[in-house]
Amino acid sequence: MSTPQESARLEQIKRSWQQRRQITDRLEKIKTKIGVYSGKGGVGKTTVAVNLAVTLAGQGNSVGLLDVDIDCPNVAKVMGITDKPDYIDGQIIPKQKWGVKVVSMAFFQENPDEAIIWRGPMIHNAISQFLQQTDWEELDYLVVDLPPGTSDSPLTVMQNLPMDGFVVVSTPQDLANLDAKRCINMIRKLNLNVLGVVENYTGEIFGEGGGKDLAKEVEAPFLGELALRSIYRDSSKPTTLLDKSVEEEFASVANAMKKSLKEFGSEAA
Repeated sequence: MSTPQESARLEQIKRSWQQRRQITDRLEKIKTKIGVYSGKGGVGKTTVAVNLAVTLAGQGNSVGLLDVDIDCPNVAKVMGITDKPDYIDGQIIPKQKWGVKVVSMAFFQENPDEAIIWRGPMIHNAISQFLQQTDWEELDYLVVDLPPGTSDSPLTVMQNLPMDGFVVVSTPQDLANLDAKRCINMIRKLNLNVLGVVENYTGEIFGEGGGKDLAKEVEAPFLGELALRSIYRDSSKPTTLLDKSVEEEFASVANAMKKSLKEFGSEAA
């Protein structure tokens, strides 16, 4: 006869298995799942995730964008979405703009200025709920804007969402690349794929080449540079829709990412 502790543990294992099965079933119509990840905040991870998703949509793909940066959910702001998603029969129906379906924690905040102060289990439950309840329908790509760092939040996503690979965002600076190297090591410890490194903020102010050097050091593809431009101050649209040079940079990154996906044997649209 099992003890109460053993019974509770078995019940927890059963719930975890059921939860993962539900997530797998929910995501079965999505061909390719891409995480956009960084070792620290402030390197432009969300900007890269949004513009990469819009670029993929502009290339004729069906694209979803999931913001699981629970503490600082900024995707809805960058996309210019203010309406909350519909909730029908227990399912979250993503909002759509610029050809991209979007779900973000920001949709469920009453006050966008209020800090989300949650411990690990609450973050885990929120992320799992997004994954279990969102009806994405058929997608060529789901781009996931992950929390930065190597703690509980990104770990929850990596363990619960079967990803095809990760795009790591860094900048030319040494400290940013040190942190990016840490998150690359985390990805690989979990036996997941690093699709490549993107260097953001390239130019006269912050320098250039740090991201390329990092990619060489960790033996990962270098997906491209994104120059620091004043056009990013215009928040009326995702920047790839406002500037031809930015559009070309993100198209180059998207194409390099697709090449990396194929090399890892994942399905790219």
